[in-house]
Amino acid sequence: MPQFSDDLFLGTAVAYQGTDTYPNTTTFTGSISTTTLTVTAMLSGDPIVVGMFIDSSTSLTNGTYITAFGTGSGGTGTYTVSASQTVASATIIGSGNALLQNPSPMSVGVGPLGRVYIWDAVPQAKLTTNIVAAVITTATTLTLAAGAGVKSATIYGGATGLQLDCPRAVSTTTGAGSPTSVNITVSGYDYYGQAMSEVIATGTVASTTVSGKKAFFQISSVTASGASVVTVAVGTTDILGAPLRITDRGYVARAGWDNTLAEDAGTMTVAATLTATTTTGDVRGTYLPSSACDGIKRLVMAIALPAIAAGPNATRVGALGVTQA
Repeated sequence: MPQFSDDLFLGTAVAYQGTDTYPNTTTFTGSISTTTLTVTAMLSGDPIVVGMFIDSSTSLTNGTYITAFGTGSGGTGTYTVSASQTVASATIIGSGNALLQNPSPMSVGVGPLGRVYIWDAVPQAKLTTNIVAAVITTATTLTLAAGAGVKSATIYGGATGLQLDCPRAVSTTTGAGSPTSVNITVSGYDYYGQAMSEVIATGTVASTTVSGKKAFFQISSVTASGASVVTVAVGTTDILGAPLRITDRGYVARAGWDNTLAEDAGTMTVAATLTATTTTGDVRGTYLPSSACDGIKRLVMAIALPAIAAGPNATRVGALGVTQA
């Protein structure tokens, strides 16, 4: 995602926001109950930070990450993690796939920045079956299918999943017949490695495509709440995920599409700024171009950045949005 600053960065603080591979794996011992991690011993001097992924040799789910620091010092103490667990004790390793603290070094993502960011993308054509092929569902995990514009890859957390060409919303498509409403839960990660899930209800109308709201970059699993009677497929949409949080359409200084000078008449959906859930919108916002993506048309959007997203007073939430759910 190329970027361009139209002014110099001024201020005493370096405003780095984003992700990076953590330089040293941190091993520490502790226990976890529901969403509270208690660290009792540090085995190296590296710090524990909000946003760090957790891996384990026990049944603790890979991809769990720390969302808030509680009490303690020197790395020990209590932390809030992203998912409910029932592990009595575990050796936990911080793999450092999603450091989103303030500030953080970075190799991908956001700046140091000036006041304008250029979002430059050439999205592939959407396909309704390139994540899960059409299947009559049961209350189970569905088989991921890497169709056109999607590839099988090792994703965040070390598991095998699907890698999309760019962050974009996904969709469900029902087949012909008389469908019952089924909830499809899509889980994965955003562009910055934050774990995220979305529940999309297929509805009861046959041969209908329902678009989700959140922009996924990687897919780890897709599950169904029950039997769908007719087939259900999961695929990509032309709803593209913004690289930075856009809370007002006025921050879009320019939206160019398909090699034209005229402003594109697409649809901008601003970021969801409240606590994220599996049914809320994208934490940075999305853009639907005025015509179908095809792997040739280019989106060039100039995003004006407020002080909370760039400069000495920038924060992670200001630049990248609230924590995913």
